Amino acid sequence: MSNSKKPEVGSITWSDLTVVNAEEVKEFYSKVVGWKSVPVSMGDYNDFNMNTPESEKTKVGICHKRGGNAEIPSQWMIYITVKSADESAKLCTESGGKVLVGPKEMSGYGRYCIIEDPAGAVCALFEPA
Repeated sequence: MSNSKKPEVGSITWSDLTVVNAEEVKEFYSKVVGWKSVPVSMGDYNDFNMNTPESEKTKVGICHKRGGNAEIPSQWMIYITVKSADESAKLCTESGGKVLVGPKEMSGYGRYCIIEDPAGAVCALFEPA
């Protein structure tokens, strides 16, 4: 058993939603689900971590569709941990999928890319730092 704190390869490690109206959408989910929003500074604006109401654990993110997120499709995006974002992107293309974004760095957290599988479903692949 590994003592590493890195997520296990193949596990879904994060979900977020990237939209043009993140302020409005975070309020929607706060009311409908009960999540509490916590601002995450992006320089001149905030994205949001959404925390559970009881334990206040961060569960998902709601992000503005601008800057580095401008190309991300507006949908709930799951992030699946992979050993290598670059190798997985290459295998995606070779296996009939498309690489929509990246691979690129994620501010000190690791590397990621967004892919579309042969059926048209979209997800992100994440290689932790």
